[in-house]
Amino acid sequence: MKSIPVSTTINGDACEFLCAPDETLLDALRNRLGLTGAKEGCGTGDCGACSVTLNGRLVCSCLVLGVEAEGAEITTIEGMADGDELHPLQRHFIDHAALQCGVCTPGILVAAKALLEKNPEPSDEEVRYWLAGNLCRCTGYDKIIRAVQAAAAEMRGA
Repeated sequence: MKSIPVSTTINGDACEFLCAPDETLLDALRNRLGLTGAKEGCGTGDCGACSVTLNGRLVCSCLVLGVEAEGAEITTIEGMADGDELHPLQRHFIDHAALQCGVCTPGILVAAKALLEKNPEPSDEEVRYWLAGNLCRCTGYDKIIRAVQAAAAEMRGA
């Protein structure tokens, strides 16, 4: 199968790669670009472990073809920290012990960041609703909700 060139922006950096027409964005990110933060949990868009933003929209990268990234802006978990300085969500996930095995954590962090960009002061119910597409089998969700709320408060300057 002939590879297709793709020009895109990933985490603020211009990027070019080749991918097969049927290759998922998740596989292109992981196998072609070495961005292994997004994980394949299910391959069907049900778990959210592969969440990234594509042109500002939260998507499951296992359901998007790599060629669909042409001209797009993609943000992955690797673009969340600012150098060595963790994003408030990342710090609060650590502080609240809101992670264990780490398979779901990158997707949840990307989804939570997308939520806080749209709604900087969500209720617990809104956080739960927004993260409903991100499944976690290890931690339970209470710690995740508390971490998101603490990060939201810090980001608002509360």
